[in-house]
Amino acid sequence: MIDATAIVHSDAILESDVKVGAYSIIGANVSIGTGSVIGSHVVINGPTTIGPNNKIFHFCSIGEDPQDKKFKKEKNSILEIGAGNIIREYVSINRGTDEGGGKTIIGDNNWIMAYAHIAHDCFVGNNTVFANNASIAGHVVIEDFVILGALTVVHQYCRVGSYSFSAFSSVILKDVPPYVLVSGNSARPSGLNREGLKRHGFNSATINILRKAYKAIYRDGRSLKDALNVLSDLTAESDKVEIMRSFIACSDRGIVR
Repeated sequence: MIDATAIVHSDAILESDVKVGAYSIIGANVSIGTGSVIGSHVVINGPTTIGPNNKIFHFCSIGEDPQDKKFKKEKNSILEIGAGNIIREYVSINRGTDEGGGKTIIGDNNWIMAYAHIAHDCFVGNNTVFANNASIAGHVVIEDFVILGALTVVHQYCRVGSYSFSAFSSVILKDVPPYVLVSGNSARPSGLNREGLKRHGFNSATINILRKAYKAIYRDGRSLKDALNVLSDLTAESDKVEIMRSFIACSDRGIVR
């Protein structure tokens, strides 16, 4: 299961059915769960924990030191990857730093395409898509079911809310509320992500309520405070609106608008 040319550190823990391709290097303090496949020429450094049934393609750099000048080889620097992720060629994912809590965390069932970059101290939820060359800076939060279009970049400390979508080559400098489609440099709202919501089982009634919420925030000329009051009223019609309202109310950077 491990190619003869691969180098696996004696302190690494690999389940018996893990496959490791030619010329890959698995460093110390790396744990890889059952059913995972590591392609050729992959470098994985620790401390890194990789759960079951992940597939990491050729030439990836996983668990390398953060690209942060303040990083001083602190011990509290960890990468955790969940289950069922597909990580394509030349992806780079860095560990955390003390300043950011020490961890970079990737959830389950994410599809991370070629040349994507996930920096230190990021949190990526479940069922996301990073299209080719999508990159997120340090301390970014990507919630569940987000799609980042090809060449999207996300500024440090931004949050991207669940079920949102960024168009090709978007530059995200502020928080993106759940369910919203953004595009441009810098990214601006381009509507509700209706097609994505339909694909994930949102019914017409719920989507129509979310359209009202979107209109209150972006189309009616309201202040953000007034828009949040409208969203508070709409939460009685759907708990999905409360997800959007609480996300916006807790935003430190401000939202795309």
